[in-house]
Amino acid sequence: MLQTERTILRPFAEGDAADLYAYAKDPQVGPIAGWKSHESVAESLEIIRTVFSAPNTFAVVEKGTGRVIGSAGFVRPHKEDAPPTSSEIGYALSADCWGRGIMTEVVRELLRYGFEELGLEEIWCTHYQENGRSRRVIEKCGFTYAFMEKLSDEFFPDRPTCFYFMLRQEWAQRGGRDG
Repeated sequence: MLQTERTILRPFAEGDAADLYAYAKDPQVGPIAGWKSHESVAESLEIIRTVFSAPNTFAVVEKGTGRVIGSAGFVRPHKEDAPPTSSEIGYALSADCWGRGIMTEVVRELLRYGFEELGLEEIWCTHYQENGRSRRVIEKCGFTYAFMEKLSDEFFPDRPTCFYFMLRQEWAQRGGRDG
């Protein structure tokens, strides 16, 4: 379990399905993060059992309410031949929590966790070109822009995607803080 000022990051539990569905059904949330909106609590439960059961994948829980308001963690690296000391952060947040700096807190804690506890040497983060909110989180956390590439999946063909990275040495030189 990890903590920020306003959140607790913990593994997802099956009992989180209704909270997950509450934000994942919103068409503002999933498509901008690269996945289709959830259609039922049962679908959200299946995502918890499969996708969100991966190691270092966390439910973002609002401290004041105990409500799951997002997901964040380390996802597959952006390239298949990435070394084991490289990983990528992915995240999504309930639209009613946007604009409050919550995800910036969460990503900063994931950077600390990745570099200090997982022993990573580089951490990547991406956003679709049209996702300005995610871009702001990445910039506030001090990532360095690397390149843009068009990516395709079953839902979104040829979508311009911006890639950013941070090296452990850069993070440490700033005293483990954002840029």
